[in-house]
Amino acid sequence: MADFRMFNVVILGIGFMLIFTAFTTCGNIEQTVIKSLSNSTFQGSGYNSLAIIYGVFSASNLIAPSVVASIGPRLSMIFSGLLYSGYIAVLIIPATWSFYLTSVLIGVGAAVLWTAQGNFLVLNSDANTINRNTGLFWALLQCSMLFGNLYIYLDWNGITAVTDTDRRTLFIVLLVLSLLGTMSFVVLRKTGGREEPLNEEDDSLLPACVAYKERAVSAVRGLTTEFMTMLKLFGTKTILLLSFCMAYSGLELAFYSGVYGTCIGATTQFGAAAKGLIGLSGILVGIGEIVGGGLFGLLCKNNRFRRTSVVFLGMVVHFIAFYLIFLNIPDDAPVVLETGTRSKSYLTPSVSIALLCSFLLGLGDSCFNTQLYSILGCLYAEESAPVFAIFKFIQSICAAAAFLYSNYLLLSWQLLVMVIFGFTGTLCFFLVEKMNDLLLGLPEY
Repeated sequence: MADFRMFNVVILGIGFMLIFTAFTTCGNIEQTVIKSLSNSTFQGSGYNSLAIIYGVFSASNLIAPSVVASIGPRLSMIFSGLLYSGYIAVLIIPATWSFYLTSVLIGVGAAVLWTAQGNFLVLNSDANTINRNTGLFWALLQCSMLFGNLYIYLDWNGITAVTDTDRRTLFIVLLVLSLLGTMSFVVLRKTGGREEPLNEEDDSLLPACVAYKERAVSAVRGLTTEFMTMLKLFGTKTILLLSFCMAYSGLELAFYSGVYGTCIGATTQFGAAAKGLIGLSGILVGIGEIVGGGLFGLLCKNNRFRRTSVVFLGMVVHFIAFYLIFLNIPDDAPVVLETGTRSKSYLTPSVSIALLCSFLLGLGDSCFNTQLYSILGCLYAEESAPVFAIFKFIQSICAAAAFLYSNYLLLSWQLLVMVIFGFTGTLCFFLVEKMNDLLLGLPEY
């Protein structure tokens, strides 16, 4: 029993690693690719596409549990994986209508995929193995930040513009990876003894119909109950305060996953290495995430002193990165219509500083996310599903908003927005910890 559950967790992690190697690489470079298109009829924007994805994802979290309950986690993940593959395939032969249509579909698929993943991981874990399995899955998932971006660095290093041949080759490779990840879900084994029988009389049609109806009604009731719990939690002081920190996590997610790579690729002062540096930047973000996740998610104990210290460290690390980016990258890099900007930055653009900032962005992101998960899990152990749904909802909405304004705001204004939300979010996190200390009568640090 334990062996095949471990097999399921490993295959689950490998499947997600392959799918998100394709998707995160796509998100990191698609705005740069679109700027280089020779197809004059294509009017899409990578920023708008990612905004649609995160916006639809946030709303689709309301229906995803019902989908997973109806068809099961394995089929849900296969279905979602095909939607991810379709989005990547569109950029082989790009068309505006199909680009935005698949953006909507992948938003739905993402909600179903992550809901199914959580359900399947729990089904294949128990109280003794859940931490190990979660850590194993997280480690495999974070590897997705490395491989696709390594390909970008090796293949694009030295080119000044992305040709149609470069684009087609890249997205065919990414499509194959995404399909392999989706196909890996086919070999996942059902967890014995965990699924309730649909009916006791298999040869009777009526009991089966009644059972399906009862299951559907039960799913709707459960969804309604969870939604009402979410609304109730939304109005609490704790969630209102933490929502600023959640919002910041969405803003900086959009920046490091889509905007910053575009800025590096648009900085012509980096010369022929600029396009290849997009991939190297993504690798450094991934390394920062892995280092931070290991140090703060696994090695640190979950006490209040260390939570506030880690969040404060995350804010300082991000503010240092923002200041260096402000000095090192031209202000119009995120919004320039051509493939590169001729504007000058305050410093002569340095590859070393740009890549250091990539690492700091990943490290700081892991600081905020690990501690948000920690504090929400501690404060809402009995209401974990609705409170994490709130977290994902706020994070996704703010990521969508960030991708939208990235089409129009200069780099300095984008950095200012993140500084304001980062400082406010950190302050609110500290207030929540202090409130909890006073409630529990714990000594202050």
